Amino acid sequence: MLKEGRRLFGTDGIRGVANTELTADFVMRLSRAAGEALPRGPVVVGRDTRRSGEMLSSALQAGFHSVGIDTIDVGVLPSGGVAHLTGASGAMMGAIVSASHNPASDNGIKLLGASGAKLTDAEEDEIEARLRMDRPFNVAVGEAVGTRFLNTESFSEYLDFLTGLAEYSFRSLALVLDCANGAAYKAAPQLFQRLKADVTVLAADPDGTNINDGVGATSPAFLAREAKGRLGLAFDGDADRLIAVDEEGVPANGDVIMAVIARHMHERGRLKNDTVVATVMSNLGFRKAMESIGVTLIQTQVGDRYVLEGMREHGASFGGEQSGHVIFLNDLVTGDGLLTALRLVEVVAATGRRLADLRRETITEFPQILRNVRVADTKGLDGSEVIWSAVERAENGLAGDGRVLVRASGTEPLIRVMVEASTKEGAAAIADDLIGVVRAELA
Repeated sequence: MLKEGRRLFGTDGIRGVANTELTADFVMRLSRAAGEALPRGPVVVGRDTRRSGEMLSSALQAGFHSVGIDTIDVGVLPSGGVAHLTGASGAMMGAIVSASHNPASDNGIKLLGASGAKLTDAEEDEIEARLRMDRPFNVAVGEAVGTRFLNTESFSEYLDFLTGLAEYSFRSLALVLDCANGAAYKAAPQLFQRLKADVTVLAADPDGTNINDGVGATSPAFLAREAKGRLGLAFDGDADRLIAVDEEGVPANGDVIMAVIARHMHERGRLKNDTVVATVMSNLGFRKAMESIGVTLIQTQVGDRYVLEGMREHGASFGGEQSGHVIFLNDLVTGDGLLTALRLVEVVAATGRRLADLRRETITEFPQILRNVRVADTKGLDGSEVIWSAVERAENGLAGDGRVLVRASGTEPLIRVMVEASTKEGAAAIADDLIGVVRAELA
């Protein structure tokens, strides 16, 4: 996993094929490096439902123990639950064993700070530097060796936390939940059953290999087929994000979800500083929707950690990503798909309106084309006058009725080309032109 010239941590932790790229040996070394940076423990450790999760969680905890750091094992739990318990327990760090929306063969590690928020780039770089050092790790001996504590109450503590945030009963609301055969498979149904919703549950029978397999937030067509006029809520593997399906079977991504919730908060005077933070990937329609109601939109680079940094910098309490990571900073310092679902359903309950009608009133999305170009080296992008001249020409041609974004992937040798325009055909034509330029310059 440690390749020269390539950063170990991506925008959402470390990911790879379990037991080939992401091995137990590597994960143990990673937690030793992370543990050495801590003045003390414990570290809260949770995971999703992948077959490799128990193996890698055990290795992760063993590494912490070997350098004298205790762990609190909370088992299978949504990422938001691990974040909440990390902050609430006084732990020094949290760790989530999950590859989020990736297939079951992959796995990953996300590290959280004491507050439950993801580590900063600088904190991750410090851990990576320790990993790359050619020296043995510190070894704890005797009573100094760390140990594992099993928290059997973690699930109920997390559900109590979410239930306590709810302001409405959802009695008479019909919901369909797609749990992706992942970490939400018990938590999501029990949460909405506690709140008296009429719940139909899908993809809640994990076997270790079926997580995200044609279901969940990355496959909203499955939920759209099954919802049949009801409001659908789809989670990803670790349940840190939400994609909804409205009553007409139309998927609602993070932009739509944020627009509906932000408008509701704004109208009730609950949107702090009338500001929302989103990434550069958010649809132009989202920006225009916020402008139309007098809400300031701050944009950051891709990654919910950068959204959080932007929220703190600009005094905002609400923000998120098009992918469905949404942060309610007054409640939790990271994205939590169950909390997002709770807040979205609250808007439906409070207004008595269907999500389909709320979205029509709130946001008109621009057609968006997103394509990836595999290149030899992404580093050449910044200095390519030919590419940036082509981007400028495309933007001038759109004349404010669309936008262009070209950026390097943070995890793969890819250049991502995104174009929004008033028509899908127009966006596709511009994207094709830009892809040709990128390939000629960098492939």
